Amino acid sequence: MMSFDHNELTIRCKGIAVVLLKKTEHQCQVLLLKRASSILHDVWCYIGGGIETGEKAWQAALREIQEETGITHVTLYNSNKFDQFYSSIDDFINLAPVFVGFVEEKQDVKLNNEHKEFKWMSFEEASEKVTLPGNDEVLRFIEKHFVKRDPLEWLRVVI
Repeated sequence: MMSFDHNELTIRCKGIAVVLLKKTEHQCQVLLLKRASSILHDVWCYIGGGIETGEKAWQAALREIQEETGITHVTLYNSNKFDQFYSSIDDFINLAPVFVGFVEEKQDVKLNNEHKEFKWMSFEEASEKVTLPGNDEVLRFIEKHFVKRDPLEWLRVVI
């Protein structure tokens, strides 16, 4: 008979993360947002948010892109990478699938009230600018698999 340890940590996956990219003539740039809300105030990060009832993770990614940046035209990929953190308040591990979105070079960004500033930057600059531990690792992964080589077509989200 198998027994379970009731003191195990819970793993939750109720949110998503999105790294938006745009290719310019000389390089690929990453969009970072500076938080304005009380949660993570003044933190530089990429897009993130919760999955609503009845939504698939990729649908939440597209919705969060539109809500946080006003961007509606994006080519979306599953990165096969997860953002993760431990919450000491709730004593759980949170996993969030990371999506990669490619947008047109001249795409306008219109921030919602969750953010007060945005900047398109190089991967090197973005890796130095992100505030949360682990975000730099996600960016390096994205650069390796989605910029330095063509993304695998089977990772593309078919809408």
